Amino acid sequence: MTDTVASRRGGAANGTAPAAVSRAARRESTRRKLFEAAVTLIAEQGFSATTVDEIAERAGVAKGTVYYNFTSKNVLFEELLRDGIDLLAASLRQASDDVTARGGTHIDGVDAMIRAGLEFIAGAPALTQLYVAELWRTNRSWRATLRSVRGRAMTVVESVLRDAVDAGELSEEVDVPLTASALFGMVLVAALDWQSFQPHRTVEDVHASLSRLLQGRIGGTATPPPGPPAAGPAPAPHISRPGRRGRSPRAIGHAASA
Repeated sequence: MTDTVASRRGGAANGTAPAAVSRAARRESTRRKLFEAAVTLIAEQGFSATTVDEIAERAGVAKGTVYYNFTSKNVLFEELLRDGIDLLAASLRQASDDVTARGGTHIDGVDAMIRAGLEFIAGAPALTQLYVAELWRTNRSWRATLRSVRGRAMTVVESVLRDAVDAGELSEEVDVPLTASALFGMVLVAALDWQSFQPHRTVEDVHASLSRLLQGRIGGTATPPPGPPAAGPAPAPHISRPGRRGRSPRAIGHAASA
């Protein structure tokens, strides 16, 4: 989307004819409508049950327009996944770069990526649901595409983690690929759970919870919450024994103390 905006602004300056820029902008707008229609319908009723006619109707275009932009429904879905995850990867990278440019640590950059991921997923829940669902399906024709786009998102997270290791913010023993996958998965699952079962919570609240987890378990900088000073061993629990017949509990207590 950024490239489209840039070309739209700089078409005349870089020698691109205004008519060509206009056509490219219209096509991008149409593709965006088709993406939004397809991701919503497929999330609602599944890929197999969704038809090209329904996608065209939801997008407000002719059926032929779908095939003009994509040769098949499969190709449309592949492009949808690629476009969506690329946008997510770009938002993660931008969030981290913004923090480090202001003098923050690389761990701060990871924390910023968590926030950016939550915001992205909150704005694109249907895409996220599809992505998570497709991770478990190994017989799809777009499996290679899914692996590729996932790899691009993982590369962003891994690069920031490696920078943190190089800067001494993380131990060299950290398994960077696995840690990146764990962080990415944590944000996906937490965001879906938040949207589905805890919608009353704010993004600030959810981010704060995940941030504490990050700082405590990965960054190692969390401060334990205040509490009472450590005490010695807890006293043995009192075990009540049945009293003698005809004697009250108070009388039993006096007898025991005597």
